[in-house]
Amino acid sequence: MVERPVSSILRLLIPPFSTCSGQVTAGVLRGQRSRFQLFGDTMNTASRMESSGERNLIQISQVTADLLSEAGLARWIIPRRSKTFVKGKGEMQTYWVCKSQRSIQPRGADLNSDMETLDEGAETEKSSETGEVGVDDLHGVEGMNRIDRLVEWNVVVLTSLLERIVCSRSGIVNKTQTLSSIEKRIGNCGKTVLEEFTPIIQLKRFDADELERRRSIAAIDIGEEAKSQLRNYISTIASMYPDNAFHNFEHASHVTASVTKLLSRIVSVGEENGFGVSIPSETVDIVDRSGHSYGITSDPLTQFASVFSAIIHDVDHPGVPNAQLVKENTQCAQIYKKSVAEQKSVDIAWDMLMEDRYAELRACIYQTEEDLLRFRQLVVNTVMATDIVDRELQALRKARWETAFDPTAETLDDGVESKDRKATIVIEHLIQASDVAHTMQHWYIYKKWNERFFMECYRAFKDGRADSDPSTNWYKSEIGFFDFYVIPLARKLQSCGVFGVSSDEYLNYATANRDEWIREGEALVQQFLATFKEEHDHLIAQ
Repeated sequence: MVERPVSSILRLLIPPFSTCSGQVTAGVLRGQRSRFQLFGDTMNTASRMESSGERNLIQISQVTADLLSEAGLARWIIPRRSKTFVKGKGEMQTYWVCKSQRSIQPRGADLNSDMETLDEGAETEKSSETGEVGVDDLHGVEGMNRIDRLVEWNVVVLTSLLERIVCSRSGIVNKTQTLSSIEKRIGNCGKTVLEEFTPIIQLKRFDADELERRRSIAAIDIGEEAKSQLRNYISTIASMYPDNAFHNFEHASHVTASVTKLLSRIVSVGEENGFGVSIPSETVDIVDRSGHSYGITSDPLTQFASVFSAIIHDVDHPGVPNAQLVKENTQCAQIYKKSVAEQKSVDIAWDMLMEDRYAELRACIYQTEEDLLRFRQLVVNTVMATDIVDRELQALRKARWETAFDPTAETLDDGVESKDRKATIVIEHLIQASDVAHTMQHWYIYKKWNERFFMECYRAFKDGRADSDPSTNWYKSEIGFFDFYVIPLARKLQSCGVFGVSSDEYLNYATANRDEWIREGEALVQQFLATFKEEHDHLIAQ
């Protein structure tokens, strides 16, 4: 086999270039101009892929992508958003090879992003005064598809939060070799992820001087190496999301946008930081709103962990529910027993973050054992909260909510432990609301994601991975989902007193979407079925 450094190819290529890996037949063709030539299905596939390539980009097949991943070069691989039609092969998942990710700085890299900017065609108002930024700000970047732009958007959001974390430490960023033994022990202590769950996470407290110091955040730069590692990490996470209709990287980014929106709505100037320390409102940028965010907004690591969890919460999702995985007795189901997909996502994302190549990134996230353990606990609790089907977990969450927020329950001490209990529960409900944010947004957004979820469930049924046809009960089950989960969840957001106008907005949209679904849902289910059949027939015809 002839090998040539990929770096030299990247420098030379101008026209569309595609490659596939596999067995070939080699020989010399005689004639007036004898020449060495390769033959076989692998060569045919690579040649036909070339018609769907783009200038200055290398397109590769799934087999080649797998070989690069095995060689430790997964960071170079960026999946194409949609499958590519290849003559004689039908639709194929292909990838771009990009040796170094472009360093892109969209305008207004601020946390205050509206989740609706992630939906194609969304009518979103952007203000230069608020510095709002969305994925569509990256449309003009040459060679970037939608997944590329989503990656960059997530990088911008996380970079902003990392800067706040570093600023809260007075700009200190040292490598964390002293924590290596603890890093190796986490996730390898004989417990499953779910067994690490704790009902109360102890948040970090910041006094008035520390909060005031964050006014200098503009002077903080986490460094090019950390930024490069963050971009590499998010790109790799994106490539590990399967091409499911619903549980894909675009869904993860949509959840992330909702989390950032809700977090931004509780970051506001007030007169007290929630822990008995009076602060002049004209001198502080980040404090707890009227003392009612229980420490969430004063700890940037908590915010980072919430956003990070949203990005990784469905990594490697199988496209079927946990109950099906348990029924099939998959290897993961044998390991985790319950919350299978969620626990697997945490293990995959965490193990990768602990790799040596992300040392500078980890140094920005935490510097002490206390911060490392708090970050891990926040990630575990947040991702585990996205399992909304398990009845035992639902009952535990309901009991904890009532203990913390039910006005008829026995009054608890309003000390630090009580605030931590409330903060832990609020964070869990924040990710739950974000995971189904499409149900609490504009009707066309809800309809778009509902159709995608239907397609995923119906595909599982057609593949023999579901017991019943989801279309027979989809209309009624959606009404039940609104009545028994979505609307009660929106009311909880409202009653906890943390999210301000967003909780009213979510509840209003949820109620309106339920009413619209009652009117149009039955017809829409028939449209979903027709669309699935049309797409299926198209594939068969190819």
